[in-house]
Amino acid sequence: METKKSPKADLEDKKVLFTQIGLIIALAIVFLAFEYRSYDALSLDLTQRVAEDIPEEIIPITEQKFTPPPPPPPQQVTVLEIVEDDVEVDDIDINVDVDQKTVIEVYVPPARDEEEISETEIFTVVESMPEFPGGAAKMMEFIAKNIKYPPMARESGIQGRVFVNFVVEPDGKVSNVKVLRGIGGGCDEEAIRVVNNMPKWTPGRQRGKAVRVSFNLPVRFTLQ
Repeated sequence: METKKSPKADLEDKKVLFTQIGLIIALAIVFLAFEYRSYDALSLDLTQRVAEDIPEEIIPITEQKFTPPPPPPPQQVTVLEIVEDDVEVDDIDINVDVDQKTVIEVYVPPARDEEEISETEIFTVVESMPEFPGGAAKMMEFIAKNIKYPPMARESGIQGRVFVNFVVEPDGKVSNVKVLRGIGGGCDEEAIRVVNNMPKWTPGRQRGKAVRVSFNLPVRFTLQ
């Protein structure tokens, strides 16, 4: 019997090709199976609300304490003095008919005696303060020319300021010279000596009268 199968329909020659194609497809399916990922569906419920329990801050109320009103002042009782009818009372003439031409006497208050300024009182501040002849510059010049650095203070290297207090009298003389704060080494005594040898000052005045005024003066000792 003669075979009617066509040689073109014979697949034996293409068996190897189909096997390779099948392996490639199988590997591709396995690869895609490993790479495939599944995600869970996420549902958002926007209508759900969570109520937070926040404690309410309590602000203390300021208590206004009631203060009773102060007691009323005691009533003043006016004592009426009974005057007998036979007591004579001076009549006061009051002129109610006053016009622009009427001369009215000007009331002059009684003069007050001004307080007398004691001559022994010592002032610290007055209306016109005492002044060295020529002013403060001349006073510094006088001190610089007349002061002598004590040898003890020079040898010991003592320097600084000596604060001296004195009183300018009404006649301008300097009195009651004393040291408020000294530095020692003979500088205190030298400062007192120079102040005592000052010429007369222009005295201080209070209400136009020369008075005693207390004055503080720093005397500087500086080594050259």
